[in-house]
Amino acid sequence: MDEALLNLLEENALSTPESLAAQLNTTPAEIKKRIKQLEKYRVILAYKAIVDDERAKRSSVKAVIEVRVTPEREGGFDRLAHRIAQYREVHSCFLMSGGFDLLVFIEGKTLQEVAGFVSEKLSTLPGVISTATHFNLKTYKQQGVLREAVVNEERLKVSP
Repeated sequence: MDEALLNLLEENALSTPESLAAQLNTTPAEIKKRIKQLEKYRVILAYKAIVDDERAKRSSVKAVIEVRVTPEREGGFDRLAHRIAQYREVHSCFLMSGGFDLLVFIEGKTLQEVAGFVSEKLSTLPGVISTATHFNLKTYKQQGVLREAVVNEERLKVSP
């Protein structure tokens, strides 16, 4: 499609059309046109900042939930996955291979809020067989970005 442009935008969505045009050997007007097309056809879904919640003094509880479901006739996993994805607490929802079907990333203000979401909303949905919740204790890398600068780039020891 427009692989080079997409790669540059993934690295830095704030790049100006002038900067992108220089890197791709085209004009800023052409870059603007290509970006509008990518947005129109939902190739580019959103532009988001990666925020260090600790430094921003924002507290929240994040969890990853493994969900086993019964696929629906006619709809497979899609209908239930779309229903789960609609909840405001859900930040991401993926169909997975392996021992569970869906991987759901959620966020709440408190542990009780997250627990309430799992016990009152998610677990009670028709078709949900089981859930396993894992709480995020600390983030080291998020969406390809290291949270803290590497202080010591010591090589890992090789064991015999």
